[in-house]
Amino acid sequence: MTRRLAFGVFALAVLVAAGVLPAAQASPANVRLTNDDPALSGYVSDYTLVTGTPYTDAVLSACSQSRGRQNEPAVAVDPRNPDVIVGSSNDYCGVFQSNGSLLGLGDVWLGYYRSENGGTSFTSSLVPGYIGDTSPYAANAALRTADSGDPVLAWDGHGRLFAGSESSDARDGSPKTLGDVWVATYENPAGVNGSTFADGKRFVRSLDVGKGSAAPNLLGKFNDKTAVEVDRTGGSCDGNVYFAWARFTGDGPSGFNSSVYFVRSTDHGKTFSSPLKLSQTVHDIQFPDISVTGDGHVYVTYRQFADVRSNQATDAIAYNGSTDCGKTFSAPKLIIPFEPYDPTDLSSGSVVGECGDAASACDSGYTFMRGGTQIRSTADQADKAHDYLYLVYDPSIPGTEVSSGTSYGSVTSEDLPDKYHQDVGSQSGIYFLRLDAAAGAHTTPVLIDDPRGHGGLQRFPDISADAGSAHVLWWDSRNDPCYDARRPLGNCAGGSTVPSLDVFGSA
Repeated sequence: MTRRLAFGVFALAVLVAAGVLPAAQASPANVRLTNDDPALSGYVSDYTLVTGTPYTDAVLSACSQSRGRQNEPAVAVDPRNPDVIVGSSNDYCGVFQSNGSLLGLGDVWLGYYRSENGGTSFTSSLVPGYIGDTSPYAANAALRTADSGDPVLAWDGHGRLFAGSESSDARDGSPKTLGDVWVATYENPAGVNGSTFADGKRFVRSLDVGKGSAAPNLLGKFNDKTAVEVDRTGGSCDGNVYFAWARFTGDGPSGFNSSVYFVRSTDHGKTFSSPLKLSQTVHDIQFPDISVTGDGHVYVTYRQFADVRSNQATDAIAYNGSTDCGKTFSAPKLIIPFEPYDPTDLSSGSVVGECGDAASACDSGYTFMRGGTQIRSTADQADKAHDYLYLVYDPSIPGTEVSSGTSYGSVTSEDLPDKYHQDVGSQSGIYFLRLDAAAGAHTTPVLIDDPRGHGGLQRFPDISADAGSAHVLWWDSRNDPCYDARRPLGNCAGGSTVPSLDVFGSA
C-alpha cells in the first residue's frame, strides 16, 4: 500500500510501519517511452515537435525501428503541470538492432521522451546535437563529444527543464576519452507565461560545464556520476541551477582518486560558474546528489569509499552545505559510516566489480552487473522551517554476513585493492535517515522494508519529497528463486542465472 506521511510527524516508528506495495495489489500498466518499433510512432526531432516542420535523419529513422537497448533511465514531472512528464535514458537506438547486432548509424545518446497526458503515452526523441543531427537546433549544442549518457533531469518553477549528461569519445573517431559533463536547457516556446502543456518542450542549448582530458582509455581526467537540481523556493535563489559530478583522475594499486565538483547557473542555464571542488579532504567519492531546502540552502551528499591511498578507513556518507545560493560551501562533513554492499570478485588476481563470460569471467564463475552502495538524498522545498535532508542508501545489513564459499564477496569497498578482498556475502537493505543539515544531527537509520523476513536483495534506491510527502523506490530481488546471501542476485547454485529484479516502493 502507499501511505502519505507528513514530515511534521516523520517519526521513526511511523516510517518503520510504512509498507511496500503488496504482491496482490494490481500493478499499473506499463507505458512505453521509447517508440523504437515499426508498429509504434517512432522518434521525432524536437525541432518538429516544437515547430511542426518535418525533419528527420538517418539516426531518427534507425531509432524508429531498431528496438535497441536503453538503460540508466531518469524521469521528472513538471511542477507547474503534472500532466507534463519527461523521461530520458542512455539510448542505444542508433547503435544496436533488436538482436544485439551493430547498427552503427549513431552513438549512444540522451533520449528525450515527452508526455503531456500524465504518462498515458509518450513521444520519443533525442536531445539535439547527436552525430548526424542536421536540424536547426543542432547548432545550439556546443559539445565536442560523440556519446552521451547518465541522464539527470530537473525542472525550475517557470517551465524550464534541465538535462545533465556525462559524455565521452571524440567526434573524429580518435581514441581520446574526453569525459566531459554538460547541461541542456529546454523551455516553453511561448515563454514563462505560455500554456504549461508546452513547458520544457523547446531545446535551447547544451553547454559543457566540465571538461575531461584527451587521454585514451579513461586516463587523465574523466568526469562521471552526475546530479542536477534547481531552486524552486520562490526565494532569492529561485531559478538557480545546480550541477555536481565526480571527477576521476586515475587509478592505481591503492585505489581511485576522485572528487566532487560543482557548478551553478544564475541565468537559467545560459552560463555556468567555473567548477568548484567540494570534497577537499575526501579523496575517493562517487554518487553526488543535490538537495535544496526551503530557505534556498544547497547541500551535496555523496559516498566516501574506504581508500588506502587517502587513509580513509571506512565507507561513509558525507556532505557539504552552502548558505549563499551555491556560491561557497562548507568543508566536508561525515554523516555516518556503513558496511557497503559492493558485489566484487577476483579475476587474474585483481578485484573486479562485474563478472560475465570469456574475458569477463571471474574466479567464482558467477555473472553479475556492477553497482555498489549508492547514496540518494532530497529535500522538501515547500518546508521553509527546516534544513532537513532525506537520505536513502543500500548497504549490507549488519548481522547478515556469511562466508560465500567462493571468491565472491560483498562487504568490502570495491575500490580497495585485492589484499583487502573478503570472500563474505551479505544481504543488502534500503535504509532511511533524516539529516538536520543545519545542526549536523541525524535520526537513527532504519530499514524501510526489512528484507530479512522475506529474502532478497534491495538495490538502487531513490527518494523524492514534496509538500509533506516522501516516496521511495528501489530494485528488489525478493522473487528471485535462487536468492542466497552467499551469491550475487539471480545466480543459482548450479551456475545458471534467472530473472531476479522487480521494482518496489514505499511512501
